[in-house]
Amino acid sequence: MKKWLYAAGLGLVMASSASVQAADKIAIVNVASIFQQMPAREAVAKQLENEFKSRATDLQSQERDLQTKMQRLQRDGSTMKASDRSKLEKDVMAQREAFSSKAQQFEQDNRRRQAEERNKILSRIQDAVKSVASKEGYDVVIDANAIAYANNDKDITADVLKQVK
Repeated sequence: MKKWLYAAGLGLVMASSASVQAADKIAIVNVASIFQQMPAREAVAKQLENEFKSRATDLQSQERDLQTKMQRLQRDGSTMKASDRSKLEKDVMAQREAFSSKAQQFEQDNRRRQAEERNKILSRIQDAVKSVASKEGYDVVIDANAIAYANNDKDITADVLKQVK
């Protein structure tokens, strides 16, 4: 029985020392910093701006037209004939609903496209992290924002940034 306990204890000591040795193969990477420094991010932002520019311009002109009609209704509503005022009110309500619907669809489309492009960039970063980690023999790579402290010797952010540029 004593020999069995000694063997089990020795096994535990060896297992814990193996996990301590595995801790030597952990690196950190600052994904947010890499994302901010990527030149592709700015190019994608300009591309998305151009993609949605015509719709944004259309929405702005529609908003100006709606505001003009609302101001006219507010300013001249009391002196207008009841039928003209009613017609203008219905027109304003219909235009407001159409504008709201268009604006909401624009926001959804814009957010969806931004998420798609952000995910493409993050996928490139993830591939670069995997490549650098496998090349340098790291078993685990942790995002720098997820830990309280790490030694800078294990930071592979610069290597990953070089690879994604």
